[in-house]
Amino acid sequence: MTHAHAPTTPRSTLVVTAHAGDFVWRAGGAIALAAARGEKVTIACLTFGERGESARAWREGRDLAQIKALRRDEAERAAATLGAEVRFFDAGDHPLLPTPELTDRLVALYRETQPDVVLTHPADDPYNGDHPAAHRMALEARILAQAIGYPADGEVIGAPPVFYFEPHQPEMSGFRPEVLLDITEVWETKRKAMECLAAQRHLWDYYTDLAVRRGVQLRRNAGPNLGLAHRTLAEAYMRPYPQIAKELA
Repeated sequence: MTHAHAPTTPRSTLVVTAHAGDFVWRAGGAIALAAARGEKVTIACLTFGERGESARAWREGRDLAQIKALRRDEAERAAATLGAEVRFFDAGDHPLLPTPELTDRLVALYRETQPDVVLTHPADDPYNGDHPAAHRMALEARILAQAIGYPADGEVIGAPPVFYFEPHQPEMSGFRPEVLLDITEVWETKRKAMECLAAQRHLWDYYTDLAVRRGVQLRRNAGPNLGLAHRTLAEAYMRPYPQIAKELA
């Protein structure tokens, strides 16, 4: 008699971002790759970027409520294109300020999603204080979600590896491309998600060019005989915690 295999829980990725567009520009390829493998991807969007990341909408004469609705719609369509679920915290940007309530909500999301991987902002960004704020909140909530005595629903989490995605001005933010992720096979999906973000259309070409440059670096570091496409596209990440391994590779 043949027994069916017990269903397995798909791997889970949690992405913590400051603004509605950040997850697309910086980690859209990683999100699309995970979703294509059948993994669960949840995006914690702490703000809509309504005050500091929506200049075009303000110049068009929209009010705050209209801009939030616009950015929410863009982010929802982009997340759906990538194959992810987005949760909006509406914590207010410029400045994004930590509160006990916001921390509790993030901890609850960590415990709900039980992430195998966490993606978020690096620690430094002299051009936008919301990004380091989101970074601190993401790491603090990860630690608190591991604490069995912390008063939040759900099971405690383990210690999921954290990857910092690339900031807009990496050379000014102490960012080193320690991990180069090949996103060639999902590039068209990422580009379609980028084009959902009409409020920041000026960034479409910038992040296309960045993917090409990181792809060149990926090929240079991978060696000549791995069968990589001539036009390889990539995203760059940093790792704040040690990589755990049984062999060096």
